Amino acid sequence: MTPDLCDLNAHQLRNMLRAREISAEELLASCLVRIENVNGTINAITAMDIDRATRDAETATKTLKQGDAPPLTGIPVGIKDLNRTAGMRTTYGSLLHKDEVPEHDEALVTRLREAGAIILAKTNTPEFGSGSNTTNRVFGPTLNPHNPLRTPGGSSGGSAAALASGMLPLAHGSDTGGSLRNPATWCGVVGFRPTPGLVSREQRSLGYTHFSVQGPMARNVDDIGLMMTGLAGDDARDVLSGPCDPGSFLTLDQIDVSDLKVAWSTDFGGTVPVDNDIAATFKKSIGGIQHLFKSCNEAHPNFKNARDIFWILRCVYYVANHKERVANHADLLSPTIVSNTKAGFDMSLEDVAWAEKAWVALYQEFQEFFADIDLFIVPGNAIPPFLVTEGIPTSINGREMENYMDPSLVRSALTLTGHPVIALPCGMDHVGMPFGFQVVGKRRGDLKLLQAAAAIEKEINQIDDLKVSSPDLSPYS
Repeated sequence: MTPDLCDLNAHQLRNMLRAREISAEELLASCLVRIENVNGTINAITAMDIDRATRDAETATKTLKQGDAPPLTGIPVGIKDLNRTAGMRTTYGSLLHKDEVPEHDEALVTRLREAGAIILAKTNTPEFGSGSNTTNRVFGPTLNPHNPLRTPGGSSGGSAAALASGMLPLAHGSDTGGSLRNPATWCGVVGFRPTPGLVSREQRSLGYTHFSVQGPMARNVDDIGLMMTGLAGDDARDVLSGPCDPGSFLTLDQIDVSDLKVAWSTDFGGTVPVDNDIAATFKKSIGGIQHLFKSCNEAHPNFKNARDIFWILRCVYYVANHKERVANHADLLSPTIVSNTKAGFDMSLEDVAWAEKAWVALYQEFQEFFADIDLFIVPGNAIPPFLVTEGIPTSINGREMENYMDPSLVRSALTLTGHPVIALPCGMDHVGMPFGFQVVGKRRGDLKLLQAAAAIEKEINQIDDLKVSSPDLSPYS
């Protein structure tokens, strides 16, 4: 069966647009048909500006005829509903902002438009991006296209579900404790957490912190690179940003992975909880690819304090961002926002000082851990996608979780390192849902990580047991 245009990868579409085999209007129409057929069930897309997208598609076709078009010309893109988009509803998943329509784009949206992208849609998120289950009181839950009884993850779950179901060829997300990597893994797509500051954001509320980053989501690694040409950028308003070359990501020259030294770990030496069946799936998958590398050995960084560091500093973030909201509108906020902010109120300056010092020690030890390796590979998630009706599990392998962030520790510990991390699909798990790796690159080694990931992805796609099945969309159409 011939695939619809919306099912093709972004690089394929880019080439077809430039060869004038298709028009930007035809591609937009294909995406809109898929959205009409599928989104009523999946609930990944929360708002669209079809009139502007149509005008932009017409402009893109004219630009492509003239030649020398920007890299993303004619490609529809979704923006997570935490980022301002001019003329398109932006709610942050919150009742406090349910009717807001910004007058101006924020800078990363502007960069994408300047790179030729057609900003078609906003994608669903938990309120203010808080949680690994994409649901809120404005739009309700997003469902996983591979199984609508299960979550797509969060907080970039709307973007991941839209990609997996063919509604969009590219989508934007953000990541604090794994909000790109978690839904990418559970939806069988690719999510990239870049080095903090590489995708600058003028909205940063806390300056010198590795925590929150913006990044691309796509169906393969090459398309991640393509989207980075529009996302990456220096902006003096972001204290972590600096000079970069967005164009360097356009074509990812695959490197010879047989020259790479790789370390892997299932649970950081027992530091983080990982479901026994997920651990078994991970070890089987590692066994299927370890022959590709110069070396591939089990090794564990020292993350013994990662949980407490992350929790304390995350609560600082919540106090900084939500103190006034909790004081004035607690009844309109999700319990997660309220409880995390109040947990911050109960911490002392001594607690925060300890966390900051311990964070420095963890970071420095991780640099020593990485000194003699090129990549570090760990599970994409500690658990399979949970049922939407049940929510985040309160125990793993019979061990009670102290708070809802504990099942995310396999991801949030890596946030503390500041290293770039890519979530890469690799087979299916024990409940028949997509599974994947987190692949960590060297500090500020974003381009080399993407080049290595593209080469690994190519090898994975040649191994039947490690392929990710496409979702069956027939029940939704």
